[in-house]
Amino acid sequence: MKSLVVLPTYNEAENIDKILERLTKYDFLDILVVDDNSIDGTREKVYQWIKDNPKIHILERPGKLGLGTAYVDGFKWGLKRNYEAFFEMDADLSHNPDDIPRFIEALKNGYDVVIGSRYMNNTISVVGWDFKRLLLSKFANWYATTILGLKHLTDITSGYRVYSRKCLEAVGLDKIKSNGYAFQIEMVYRCFKKGCKIGEIPIIFYERNGGSSKMSKKIAL
Repeated sequence: MKSLVVLPTYNEAENIDKILERLTKYDFLDILVVDDNSIDGTREKVYQWIKDNPKIHILERPGKLGLGTAYVDGFKWGLKRNYEAFFEMDADLSHNPDDIPRFIEALKNGYDVVIGSRYMNNTISVVGWDFKRLLLSKFANWYATTILGLKHLTDITSGYRVYSRKCLEAVGLDKIKSNGYAFQIEMVYRCFKKGCKIGEIPIIFYERNGGSSKMSKKIAL
């Protein structure tokens, strides 16, 4: 299944080599770095990778325009190039690239959207968060799933997920208005309303240990 990882970056020079090294081991996977005018050498490192690896691409943007628009721009780029599966993933190794085959397997089993859940089976699989942040994240997920009628899902704010091409085409990316983690919620809801089959797989989330976040901790849920 021809797949694309959309990798938003802003000042990820500490992490970019590590994540690209781990992603390029998958033959079926291409990587699109969506860079928001990093000033720490992130782009320069990506271009060094591009010289030797045709699977890596970069989309440069003029400034820090936000997570949601980075993914929308990346998805649009990929839809023009006939990819079948589209991953969202953090560039700081908060999301383990070793989980990618499990996402693909779930798509092949009939799901249109697969979310990497930190909270499946009544567990909390997060490393590096304090109790207050965990509580806020759990409450945000409970509240959003309840009011949107998505109580069968456990983690709709998770930023590690994959969409089928069919689902992204059905949603209409030009209609997406949210940014930050509201973007994650809006995408799931729009997919649900379009009849996409949404599933989850368990993941472990690791708090970043370097670089700069693309969003305030106030909206990191």
